[in-house]
Amino acid sequence: MLTMKMQDGSTPSVYSRRIVMRMTVPLTLLGLLEREPRHGYDLKRDYDAFFGRDKPLSFGQVYSTLSRLARDGKVVISDPEAGAGPDRKRYVITDRGATEVGAWLTEPVAPEPHLQTVLFAKVTLALLLDRPAEQYLDTQRAAHMQRMRELTQVKRSGSLVDSLLADHALFHIEADLRWIDLTAARLDALAREVRNR
Repeated sequence: MLTMKMQDGSTPSVYSRRIVMRMTVPLTLLGLLEREPRHGYDLKRDYDAFFGRDKPLSFGQVYSTLSRLARDGKVVISDPEAGAGPDRKRYVITDRGATEVGAWLTEPVAPEPHLQTVLFAKVTLALLLDRPAEQYLDTQRAAHMQRMRELTQVKRSGSLVDSLLADHALFHIEADLRWIDLTAARLDALAREVRNR
């Protein structure tokens, strides 16, 4: 996994938090199980490698999710394997689980207009409170540009997976930058509108 340091010493992730938050852990684990039966440890490792680099799953979340999937008839536990420690459970997807994964993979994700984004809320509040909205937009633009530079570096030195995820994040940042520029050009009109409500 590619790791790089940001100016503040933190390690950025290619992933947008929004992507991870919307990722449905149970269906993703079912999808990984559809490839082949797995132990909980193996599922966690694969999930973290593909989807959870920014926020790895805890073992507790993996096993509690697997317990709910078993309770709901979407996975079964095959014969436990004896080892040096406790017996290891191998999870197998059921027909019901596979049907659910198949349906999930064919459904489009609903486009979301993000009408109440944090960016919009901050600009509107700055205008309502007679604070420098233009300065906020300039600061936000600079933060977005810095993140674009970091993601571009990830694309140059990362794997194909890292590169594609960086592209996804870059496209979202580019859309935000277009919105920032458009809003900056309309600040006077927006100020009049929000103050007259």
